[in-house]
Amino acid sequence: MKALVLSGGKGTRLRPLTYTIAKQLVPVANKPILGYVIDHIRDAGIKELGVIISPETGNEVKRYIDGGRKWGMRVSFIPQAEPLGLAHAVNTARDFLGNDDFVMYLGDNLLSRGVKDALKKFTRDRAQALIFLKEVADPKQFGVAKLDDRGHILRLIEKPKRPPSNLALVGVYVFSKEIHKAIARIKPSFRGELEITDAIQELIDMGYRVTSETLDGWWLDTGKKDSILEANTVVLDEYVQREIKGSVDASSRLTGRVTVEKGAVIRNSIIRGPAIVGKETEIANSFIGPFTSIGDSVTILDSVIEHSVILNNAFLSGIERLEDSLVGKNTRVIRESARHKALRLMVGDDSTIEV
Repeated sequence: MKALVLSGGKGTRLRPLTYTIAKQLVPVANKPILGYVIDHIRDAGIKELGVIISPETGNEVKRYIDGGRKWGMRVSFIPQAEPLGLAHAVNTARDFLGNDDFVMYLGDNLLSRGVKDALKKFTRDRAQALIFLKEVADPKQFGVAKLDDRGHILRLIEKPKRPPSNLALVGVYVFSKEIHKAIARIKPSFRGELEITDAIQELIDMGYRVTSETLDGWWLDTGKKDSILEANTVVLDEYVQREIKGSVDASSRLTGRVTVEKGAVIRNSIIRGPAIVGKETEIANSFIGPFTSIGDSVTILDSVIEHSVILNNAFLSGIERLEDSLVGKNTRVIRESARHKALRLMVGDDSTIEV
């Protein structure tokens, strides 16, 4: 069993942030989304990983993965010149995949649990494909699966006006080598892309077995600002622990599950968890509310911040209230007026904002 992680694409829904950072490297609870994905793959016992990368952000992804040493995996990086669909990505990785079974995982998706049990089910059922599904409130926005009473896929429908179920396709799949035959038989969609849903439907039409795994936990597609914030909230709530490695003075108060990393300094401030403060960060005369992740080497002075993600090396001063915001690296947000008004921001890297 091999793994193929898609870490290409242009991240247009997260611009301007993704002009300077791969969307898969945007941090959730101070850890890149891609890191959680590779953790799941490692925990399933997979040793060979192929990573689809784009010309724009491929070097960043390579630097983060660093040859896979911290995961104990062999990693191959596979350039994809243009994001021409998920099935096209599989074609691009054909030499790496060979005739092996593989799990394909979109690098900007997060699951509440890994893929270990699903891989066992795939092997046990001798299926040619297994797809992850999740019940959603509005299936019209997704690819939707119609199942028989044994959980086998009968039909896949992309964004149907009248959904046959509320089961949406999640960005994680398991395939046998037969998927390559199916991809060879499909044509580009109206978007000009080779769609993986078309390839899976082709498998079904060819008489192959396609089974499903319905998630009972959360699934998050982190391709937009609000979904990044939602993912940050969920991950902080489930994983952050109270761990104080930095310096906290006597006039500060930390309540709940708060992580303060080594080298961070907290002065005359209140932090309410769940929250995380990165290495070498300075927080003074400020209030940090729940569900906030603050990166490394950040400075926050005389400010109130909650339910936000602040990336490395940002500087914020005099912000009377910042909420529901995603602030990029090396950004300066400085408030000089006395007006009382909450801010809602999505700020790209290397920016300066004075309000």
